[in-house]
Amino acid sequence: MDRKAFWLPLLAGLLAASAAASGHSVRPFHTYSIVAHDPATGDFGVAVQSHWFSVGSVVSWAEAGVGAVATQSFAEISYGPLGLELMRAGKTASQALAALLAADPHPEVRQVAMVDRHGGVATHTGAKCIAAAGHRQGEHYSVQANLMEKSTVWDAMATAYEATGGDLAERLLAALEAAEAEGGDVRGRQSAALLVVPGASEGAPWRERKVDLRVEDHPAPLGELRRLLDVHRAYQHMNHGDELLAAGDVDGALGAYAAAAGLQPDNVEIRYWQAVTAAGAGRLDEALPIFREVFARERRWHVLTPRLRAAGLLPDDPEMLAAILATAPE
Repeated sequence: MDRKAFWLPLLAGLLAASAAASGHSVRPFHTYSIVAHDPATGDFGVAVQSHWFSVGSVVSWAEAGVGAVATQSFAEISYGPLGLELMRAGKTASQALAALLAADPHPEVRQVAMVDRHGGVATHTGAKCIAAAGHRQGEHYSVQANLMEKSTVWDAMATAYEATGGDLAERLLAALEAAEAEGGDVRGRQSAALLVVPGASEGAPWRERKVDLRVEDHPAPLGELRRLLDVHRAYQHMNHGDELLAAGDVDGALGAYAAAAGLQPDNVEIRYWQAVTAAGAGRLDEALPIFREVFARERRWHVLTPRLRAAGLLPDDPEMLAAILATAPE
């Protein structure tokens, strides 16, 4: 059987069903975005910013072990899940995108980018995307934009992505920041999103989003996204500390908690659990100054602390508890 004859009617039907279910054939997500594959780690990612509410809920799609998709301009949302489905079935990014465009009655208004498990990229900027609109592909990535203030935005994104070090999330965010510095969306800014998934799936999709951050509505969404990424990194250290503690590595756990506190020095909760861990490990001299700092800043943690004994998070030691509570200011 001719594969094209099989796929095109199926995809056309799915596209039509998606439009009917949503009540819209298109949604106006004019924006700039990047999809990328990191060959060093295998990770896939997509990042986006737009002058539209909740851009990440429409534009950004990625699946561990499969790839990533950005669907924008007059966005047909189903390009995301259908693109991933085709790549999961073994299609390359180019094959998947070509099949979807062939089944779409309005490809001229779409802007779509895909990256597959091999790092192959495919991009489409329709002739009726609002200017300035265009894209640029690089090794394992694609940047694309429409309704921009300048036609130099996508080149600035590519340059920033290639020049930036660090993990994939850092490089994706650098591309967005470069777009904004170049003028960005001619309408301004409103929402942004950053999504990173691993290069291989372990069959547990609820654990397979390494970074999943959204700024739904904000006067400076990229600045807020940067702040959230910093908070995310701190809590990655906290989670790692919990894993080390469960494995009996108290020194490693306390080191991870300290690293988290270093990234977020104003986060009272991070400091609190650092103190609780130290006290639970019998290191009261280390814990008491931290408890004193926490209780001075927020009294609610003083109220919480006695409850931890029954939960097994502090030793059943009345003298220790009394010493901890005594650090609170009068």
